[in-house]
Amino acid sequence: MASEKFRRQLRHESEQWWSEGLIDAALYEKLAARYQFDRLEKEASHRFVAILIGLGAVLLGLGAITFVAANWQVWPRAFKMLLLFSSFVGVNGVGFYLWRQPSTHGGQQRLGQGLLLLGALLLGANLGLMSQMFHQSGEWYELLLVWGLAVAAMAYSLRLTPLGVLALILVSLGYAASWSGRLVWQEFSATALVIQHLPLVVSLVFVPLAYWCRSRIIFGLGAIAIAMSLTFNLKPWNAWSVGWILAIAFVLPAALLWGYSTDLWRIPAQNRPRLSARPLPSGGATSVDPFQPIARSLALWFLSILFFIFAFRGWWITSPTEAIARLQDWHWFPLIDAVVLGIVAALGWFQLKPQWRWGQIQERQINSGTIAAFLMVTALLFIAHTPLVQVSVLLVVAFNAMLFLLVLGLIRDGLALAHRFTFWGGMVLLILGIISRTLEYDTGLLLKAIVFTVCGVGGIVAGLRFERKTHSSRSSLPHSS
Repeated sequence: MASEKFRRQLRHESEQWWSEGLIDAALYEKLAARYQFDRLEKEASHRFVAILIGLGAVLLGLGAITFVAANWQVWPRAFKMLLLFSSFVGVNGVGFYLWRQPSTHGGQQRLGQGLLLLGALLLGANLGLMSQMFHQSGEWYELLLVWGLAVAAMAYSLRLTPLGVLALILVSLGYAASWSGRLVWQEFSATALVIQHLPLVVSLVFVPLAYWCRSRIIFGLGAIAIAMSLTFNLKPWNAWSVGWILAIAFVLPAALLWGYSTDLWRIPAQNRPRLSARPLPSGGATSVDPFQPIARSLALWFLSILFFIFAFRGWWITSPTEAIARLQDWHWFPLIDAVVLGIVAALGWFQLKPQWRWGQIQERQINSGTIAAFLMVTALLFIAHTPLVQVSVLLVVAFNAMLFLLVLGLIRDGLALAHRFTFWGGMVLLILGIISRTLEYDTGLLLKAIVFTVCGVGGIVAGLRFERKTHSSRSSLPHSS
């Protein structure tokens, strides 16, 4: 079914065509029946009623929360437990009933999803208040982790994408909150193990959930969580004097994302998510795996940020004494995750091996061969780096060279394949790289003004030419009769 905006515009235009005599009444009736003009006003009325019900529900909820807060200290513990349990069960029960309605009741299904989401929020309130009533103290991140994993179980049982997104956000917030204290790396508990091995937890819990819910959002957020937690858990800033730890922390996430494929899990074709295939981030052939383009786009983002950050010379000016002192706060637990995910990345790259042919490498500038070269050079630079050997100039030059090679590859692929996001991503990264290098080094104001002007004019000219080329190439395509 076409969007409501298009149907309204079509109804307006068809009525005007009918009044001008361009179409007859029979053709107008066919258009009205095909695009269901008679349901437009009903849908608008139902949406307005749903908004009113939602606003009323919010006010009722605020009133109930205020009433409970005013009498919370007076009520006995048994009544509090009954109130919390009944509200949680009642909201989820009503939400599940409305969500299970036939597809013809779209408004009731959306209301049911909203109530289920509210039930997931009430779960966190129940956990916090129950622990408070029974004087069970704990860290804030522990509540977020338990809450997020419980919501993930709800998402599995209901196969609901909003619940999966909420669960992943809660787990990520819990992980971020855990960094406020260092005790999580020194204690042995269930929540501490989740933090210490979050990349494996997200891989085992949320990646299958993305396939179960057929959700690109869950997969994308989960992939970001895996890459970031893998890098941060290895604490590369504390292990700056150990090159192989830096190589694992900054190379393995990109290698894992680029080499990811559904074929690793041997999922039968009939059970794979029925999502429309998307072109690869650098253009070219369409991928059968609907999640592989997301993983590869995130790999390019990761490499772009990595090259941009380490192109600054300040990272490579570290005294040996300071770097060795930081190593005392490093822990070996994340190496377990690195070994497991490294095996997964190796299997994924082994499946990409038949694609590394010279003819296919020439097809796109940013391909598996190019990414492999970037990853190997980056790993060798980190391994060769040590504060005891001053090679800062070579490292800065190497990372700047890789940054601009990646930029040129993105711009080339965007121009050749008329892929707007690839082209503009390369242009933005190019302008940021030039401006940051100009501001980093001691240059005169005149040179800065010239660089800013050239970047601005160049970006405008390149953008206009790209849009004109894209428009002309699309206009030259033959129209289907």
